[in-house]
Amino acid sequence: MTDARTLAVYAARAEAYSAIHHGQVAQDRLAAFIARLPKGGAALDLGCGPGWAAAEMAAAGLRVTALDACPEMAAAARARYGIKVEVAGFADLAAEAAFDGIWAHFSLLHAPRAALPAHLAAIARALRPGGVFAVAMKQGQGEARDRIGRLYTYVTPAEFRRVLEQAGLTVEAEETEPGTGFDGSPFDCLYLLARRAA
Repeated sequence: MTDARTLAVYAARAEAYSAIHHGQVAQDRLAAFIARLPKGGAALDLGCGPGWAAAEMAAAGLRVTALDACPEMAAAARARYGIKVEVAGFADLAAEAAFDGIWAHFSLLHAPRAALPAHLAAIARALRPGGVFAVAMKQGQGEARDRIGRLYTYVTPAEFRRVLEQAGLTVEAEETEPGTGFDGSPFDCLYLLARRAA
């Protein structure tokens, strides 16, 4: 994520955002994601935000790498959970065959639409053969800012499945559901589990 206005929003609201409980649906998704990974495997929380998912993965015995582009959000995650967080954006992901799983829960949606194919290709390369990618996006079309100034790229299920497949990731599960954003706006969520070929 390189959008300055989006980063500024998270910088200003890092403490408030880190205090949010992200809900049972997110907890259940994370538990199912963890269950798909080998015991003691390597996981990446890509755009870790307040760090709750990275902390859960570490508690489950995974070797966790946590990245976030916002220094203030990374600091909040370190303070709340005591985890190591590297300040880095999606474009900084250069690992190859390093992770059994990558979690990008409502983070990749802040990338510009034109950058999605390159980011997803980098994610596929960073996964080990058979590795799992979990991603949550907001459904819709185009790009827009929300009420508090964050940039979003909206996708349709068919469009996003196609981009994932072009990156070398095979979709194994898909969920859609309504939600409410940090800015109070309703949205339709798209959550996908995909896998790199073994």
